[in-house]
Amino acid sequence: MSSLSLSERLEILADAAKYDASCASSGTAKRHSRDGKGLGSTQGMGICHAYAPDGRCISLLKILLTNHCIFDCHYCVNRKSSNVRRARFTSKEVVDLTLNFYRRNYIEGLFLSSGIVKSSSHTMEQMIEVARSLREDHGFRGYIHLKTIPEADPELVERAGLWADRVSINVELPTETGLAKLAPDKDGKQIEGVIARIGDAIAESRDARKRFRHAPRFAPAGQSTQMIVGADEANDSQIIERASHLYNRFQLRRVYYSAFSPIPDASAVLPLKRPPLIREHRLYQSDWLVRFYGFTANEVQQATDADGMLPLDIDPKLAWALGHRERFPVDINRAPREMLLRVPGLGTRAVAAIMQARRCHRLRLDDLSRLTRFISSLRPFIITADWRPTLLIDRLDLRARTTPPRQMELFG
Repeated sequence: MSSLSLSERLEILADAAKYDASCASSGTAKRHSRDGKGLGSTQGMGICHAYAPDGRCISLLKILLTNHCIFDCHYCVNRKSSNVRRARFTSKEVVDLTLNFYRRNYIEGLFLSSGIVKSSSHTMEQMIEVARSLREDHGFRGYIHLKTIPEADPELVERAGLWADRVSINVELPTETGLAKLAPDKDGKQIEGVIARIGDAIAESRDARKRFRHAPRFAPAGQSTQMIVGADEANDSQIIERASHLYNRFQLRRVYYSAFSPIPDASAVLPLKRPPLIREHRLYQSDWLVRFYGFTANEVQQATDADGMLPLDIDPKLAWALGHRERFPVDINRAPREMLLRVPGLGTRAVAAIMQARRCHRLRLDDLSRLTRFISSLRPFIITADWRPTLLIDRLDLRARTTPPRQMELFG
């Protein structure tokens, strides 16, 4: 390892970090350095997002402290038994890289994760030192996301939240059975326990900030987690239920889904083929239905088939609507907001615009065409001042008529 140059180690450890999807930077506290003190910003153009072809956010300097690991999770390319090139940064090297990339306008923040070397607490200490040094020694006011280690000392995990904007702990897999089979070194109850403690610390910090202006912030952008999709036998219904449990119990900012990718020298217990990326996309859509559209997890599960899988050819909201035709058509000029949000093809912005516009006049089909581009998909499910579907909602071929053209996947 000592013979590798800095650029070679950066190549290895940046590539090793690409499997972590939970690197979005929304929701953090507003900070800037216009007063000439400190470095960096989280405002305006301070956090810019770029996306890989598969939709993953790559806006931050996203690296591992090391890809050495004492754990042997079957799905992880950096597992102890994996035959990959190993590399390691010191805390100071990560600090210098972050500052140098920032000054060159390459990045606006840091996403730092790590394999586990020596022990969980030792590794966590090194990661915290990166964040502490950036904040205290260099006045860095940009975004910092630390991937915390649940097996580390609880005090260390709490310290991470004092320096980072967001902290996250991966629950890894949707079920306890899958976790025990594919990640025998990890404990699902321990992971949830740490998530709960972080959630309590975030809530206490927010309460303290209401009463004391200068109370320290704790992970102001909240916490998130990630589940691997397709590595075990969990179906979409189980994943939706697990995500709902995490949101309801721990008030997570986001649950991220990462489609399993086959890795070199893979374990025999892993599937030979990755799941289609569209499955990951459908899970994100189902996640948005629960978070922003007023659906319950049980209602989204009703959109799954007999095997508990979401359809790949249509989105979950359309699948739910086709299974609940008795709820349609919906009168655009009279229906409450919660019912408008259930109409296939209407997003939250379109619904807000409809609610505003119908105060002034009764909406016609032409009015809707200016608010949404999915007017052809809307027609069977709505009533307007000049449109009422005649038996469209009862047609046997309604699914085929409302299914958008399928785009072929880039990778087979």
